[in-house]
Amino acid sequence: MTPILSHETFDIAAHVRPGDRIVVGQCTAEPLTLTETLVQAAPAIGTVDVFLGTGFSRTFRPDGPENLRLSAYGATGTNVALSRAGRLDVLPMHYSALAEAYAGKALTADVVLIQLRQGRNGLSLGLANDYVAQAARHARTVIAEVNPDVPETAGSPLPDGIEISAFVAAAKPPVEAQASRLDEVAQRIGAHLAALIPDRATLQIGIGAIPDATLAALGQHRDLGIHSGVATDRVLDLIGKGVVTNRFKPFDQGVTVANTLIGTRRLYDFADGNAAVEVRPTSHTHDYGVLRRIDRFHAINSAIEVDLTGQVNSEMAGGVCVGGVGGLVDFARGGRAAPGGRAIIALPSTAAGGTVSRIVPRVAAVTLPHSDVDLVVTEHGVADMRGVTLAQRAERMIAIADPAFREDLARHWRDAASGQR
Repeated sequence: MTPILSHETFDIAAHVRPGDRIVVGQCTAEPLTLTETLVQAAPAIGTVDVFLGTGFSRTFRPDGPENLRLSAYGATGTNVALSRAGRLDVLPMHYSALAEAYAGKALTADVVLIQLRQGRNGLSLGLANDYVAQAARHARTVIAEVNPDVPETAGSPLPDGIEISAFVAAAKPPVEAQASRLDEVAQRIGAHLAALIPDRATLQIGIGAIPDATLAALGQHRDLGIHSGVATDRVLDLIGKGVVTNRFKPFDQGVTVANTLIGTRRLYDFADGNAAVEVRPTSHTHDYGVLRRIDRFHAINSAIEVDLTGQVNSEMAGGVCVGGVGGLVDFARGGRAAPGGRAIIALPSTAAGGTVSRIVPRVAAVTLPHSDVDLVVTEHGVADMRGVTLAQRAERMIAIADPAFREDLARHWRDAASGQR
């Protein structure tokens, strides 16, 4: 490996040209030293496009340099503030399609900022094995932040074909994401979900209060597996209790599989050099052909709102993008196709302190069509959408809405039904 440069002397402006398309690592794999240097050097760089993933840092802010034109595959994490401020342009793509788009040059990158670990077995992607690696294979310039606090993870060696222009020493440890605080609503939803999950199921789950509450409620289960877009500290808790063993997966037996690790130092230390945790590309974690082969694969995802027919919106609220497509469609379709699998959507029944129903007559955007939904869960119960008509779906959705909104929802459905006659 070429010498590792000090961040204090590294001149990022020497590697970036006006008009460049820059792709930066996302989530906990954001190369903080490089992204902060990019923001600081923005006046000397000129106008560039910066493609972000899910944000967990405060590097890119609504009041940041205007010559950094920001886009992302969703307004997720700290990107919500950028979207609300009109600073973020959203690319509405399936998360799993991004790596292929960069590999096939449908999306292009001039400069890639990536976080790596120099480990015992060479360079490791560490915390995320995502589209950034594919973007790096075709970029003019790749700048790698080498961070000794990143775990060397199984399944994520730096791919062949990436030429790195400069290695820069990290000035700080990687981003950490704490587990969510669990309020009463989240705990009630988690209890409903736990009752739906059988022993020996393999789970896909996201981040946030509802996924955390679900995992927290699974302490009495046995021999669960994880095949997911993310793994978190709550997953680590279940591994420690012997609940997650991955023993009964048809492949990757004994191994927790994720595309990204999002957690704290505790999770990173556990994954470091541990063959029982693999960080794999989306061609394995999100692929329909892989997912449909997993017995009892349960895909559990959240949403902004769900309508009376079961259509799911995970993107828009109040005319503003505050979410994204992500892996929702990939995992839901995999869950429906898997033997004994399920596609589950879980969400609180209300927002804005109980003043807004998240069960609605019609969603603002259709991220997941109703034909791909098995079960919808709120704190008020479970709506089983399998093998029932639209009218029956509406009845079941109204039953899990907040009681304060049920009468209005029923009236909307009656009015819509009478208008069709």
